[in-house]
Amino acid sequence: MLKKVVLTNIYTSKSTEVIVDTDDDAKAVLGAGKAPNETAVVTDITGLDETLQRGTGKKPNLDEAVTLFGGLARCLERNISTIKSLELMAARLKSPRYRGAVADISHRILTGDKLSDCFAMHPDLFTEDVIALIRAGEESGQIHAVFKQISAGRSKSARILRKLKSGLIYPVIVLILALVVVIVMAFTLIPAISKLYIAMNAQLPLPTQILMAFSDILLKQPYLLALPVIAIVVFFKYWPKIYRQPPVQIAITHLPTIGNIIRKSAAMVSFRTLALLLHANVRISTALEIAAKSSNHVEFDRFYIAVRDHITDGLSLPESFLMESHRLGPDGRTIAAVVQMAGETGGVNEMLDEIATDYEEELDVVASQIDKILEPIVLVMLGCIVGGLVYAIYGPIFNLSKVILPQKKAPAAAVAPH
Repeated sequence: MLKKVVLTNIYTSKSTEVIVDTDDDAKAVLGAGKAPNETAVVTDITGLDETLQRGTGKKPNLDEAVTLFGGLARCLERNISTIKSLELMAARLKSPRYRGAVADISHRILTGDKLSDCFAMHPDLFTEDVIALIRAGEESGQIHAVFKQISAGRSKSARILRKLKSGLIYPVIVLILALVVVIVMAFTLIPAISKLYIAMNAQLPLPTQILMAFSDILLKQPYLLALPVIAIVVFFKYWPKIYRQPPVQIAITHLPTIGNIIRKSAAMVSFRTLALLLHANVRISTALEIAAKSSNHVEFDRFYIAVRDHITDGLSLPESFLMESHRLGPDGRTIAAVVQMAGETGGVNEMLDEIATDYEEELDVVASQIDKILEPIVLVMLGCIVGGLVYAIYGPIFNLSKVILPQKKAPAAAVAPH
C-alpha cells in the first residue's frame, strides 16, 4: 500500500510530500525521514491514484542500493546504531519501495529479528547473494565492511550499465531510423516493385522478399509488431528471475568475454566473503555455505558445497579445492595451487583475499573498457542491418533493366551447305 506523508517544518511552515510503500502509518513516517523539527500527516493512496503513482513514480535502482549500503557502512564505522543509521538513510532514498523497506527493516530489528532476516523479507530489492554477505558480516562482526563491499559491487554494476546504455544509444538510433525507412518503403516502393516483378514473372532477391513479407504484416496484421516490443520489455523486467535459472547461468558463462567477466565477479565476491569469515574464525562449513550463496552463480555454489562435503569427509581445504578446481573455469588449477601453498604457510584467508583483489582490479579494467569491447560487435550488427536494407531496397531497382530489357540471345552460327 502506498502512503503519502506530508512533512511540515514547524519554523517555516514549508511542506514536502513523500510517498512511502508500506502498510503502517508509523513505518510511513519513519520511511519518509521525518526530522525532529517537522510534523507529519499520513494519508492512504488508493484506487486509481495508487495505480498511477506506481506506474509513474520513482522505481528502485542500483544507485539507491549504492546510497543505502554506502551510507550504512559510513554510519556503522562511526559507531552509530543500526536503527539510527537506517533512520538517517531513509531521508536520502527516493523510491517509495526502498523507503518502505528501510522502515520495515528498522521496525523488525526493534522487535528482535536478525539483520539478515530483516533484509531477506524484501527479496525484490535484496537478492540471495546480498543476504549471504550480510550473514557473513553478522558471523564475522564486520557488518560495516560487508556493507561497504556491497556498495562497491553495486557501484561497479551501475557504472557498467551506464556504459552499456551510452554505448547502445547510437545503434538504437540507427535501428529506429532503419525501421522508419523499412516502414516507409513497405508502404510505397516495395509494393510497386513487387507488382512489376510479378507481372514479368521475375524472381525478387531474397532480402527483398523478406521485406515484402514484413510489408504484408504491416498492411494486414500491424498488431503483430507489438509482440517483439512486449517480449523485450518482459525479458528485461524478469531478467533477474531468468538469470537465476541454472541452465541460463551456465550458458552465459560459456560466452566469450561475458562468461569470463561473470566468473571473475563470482570468484571475487565469494573468495572475499570466505576470507572474511575465515579471518573471524567462523566454522568452516558455515563459511563455505555463506560463500556459496554470496557468489550468486550456480557453478560456484556447487563448488563450495562440494568443498564443504569433502571437508566433512576428512579432507583439508587445499585438497578439497584441488579436487573441485575444474568447477572454477580456466583459472581453477592456479587458484587451487595458491590455496595449497597458503595451506602450508598458514595464511589461507590472506591468499583468498589477495586473489579477490586481483580479480577486482581486472574487473575494473574491463568496466572502464566495456564500450570499446562492444564497439566492434555493434559495428558488425549495424553493417549487416544497413547493408541488408540497402540491398533489399536498391537491388531490384538496379535489376530492372534486366527484367524490362532482357538480353537477346546470340544468333546461331550459320551451317555450311554440303
